[in-house]
Amino acid sequence: MRASQEDVERQRLFFLVGPTASGKTAVGIEVALRIGAEILSLDSMALYRGMDIGTAKPSVEERARVPHHLLDLAEPHEAFSTGRYLEAAEAAIGDIAARGKLPLFVGGTALYLKGLTEGFFHGPPADWELRRRLIAEAQERGVPALHERLAAVDPAAARRIHPNDLRRIVRALEVRAATGRPISELQTQFGTPSARYECVLAGIRRERADLRERINRRVDAMFAAGLVDEVRRLLADPRGISHAAGQFVGYREVIAHLRGELSLEEAIERVKARTRQFAKRQLTWFRKFPQIRWVPAGPESTPAEIAEEVSRRFGLTGSA
Repeated sequence: MRASQEDVERQRLFFLVGPTASGKTAVGIEVALRIGAEILSLDSMALYRGMDIGTAKPSVEERARVPHHLLDLAEPHEAFSTGRYLEAAEAAIGDIAARGKLPLFVGGTALYLKGLTEGFFHGPPADWELRRRLIAEAQERGVPALHERLAAVDPAAARRIHPNDLRRIVRALEVRAATGRPISELQTQFGTPSARYECVLAGIRRERADLRERINRRVDAMFAAGLVDEVRRLLADPRGISHAAGQFVGYREVIAHLRGELSLEEAIERVKARTRQFAKRQLTWFRKFPQIRWVPAGPESTPAEIAEEVSRRFGLTGSA
């Protein structure tokens, strides 16, 4: 089914979400073929070049079946903000719509989902000198001391931010210093991103035992496909790897293994455990989006069968 003129003009955005290892990639491709869509990655890990195996990035063959966007946007040593992602997404949406196709976001990064469906507060640029001073103060006096300072100037933000969450405390103080206004006040100005967008959300829901088994199989497959060698290549790059990228599930454990801190077997088991924890956090986040139309999937469900149900949830059925 091709995109109608109304769909293009109204910039309908379709989203297929779900926890890691729920089968989004395969189902997303089937959905895209059915509804005449191109896929935009909704995954904060898949945007880094050279980080392919550990992020379960769509393969070359999968990308050949349906055009994919918002992959490989940054080098592993680069920092990549949500604002930068949203800017790239905006450009890709326009490009896809101009070809009369539908934009289908596939992934599980809830912050990106929130930014696209509710808008996003970009805030002032980073003040690196101020950040260095605040971090030094936290090292000297403790992070809770910075939290107390935040509570004095922005009580609402302080109530939302954990007393030991240094990154968010520093950002809140930085915004206050740059704008003279509390970040809690500025963040209320999200609003909807654009009247042009109509967002339709569907998700893949699996039983816990099924998801656990899929996670275990995925992790085993990643290591069999060469995850350790992939991380070794990343570490050999003189530019290094950013702190954020180095903390991704799978990469942190393999780095610890290569440093001699974990055996390979321990690394594999830790990746499985952390992936299960990550999936649980994702499901908690998704509960904040009551508009998601969930599609139940079982161990015997095929991507084509799930895709047919997703297409119905979207109100679109048929062939591209």
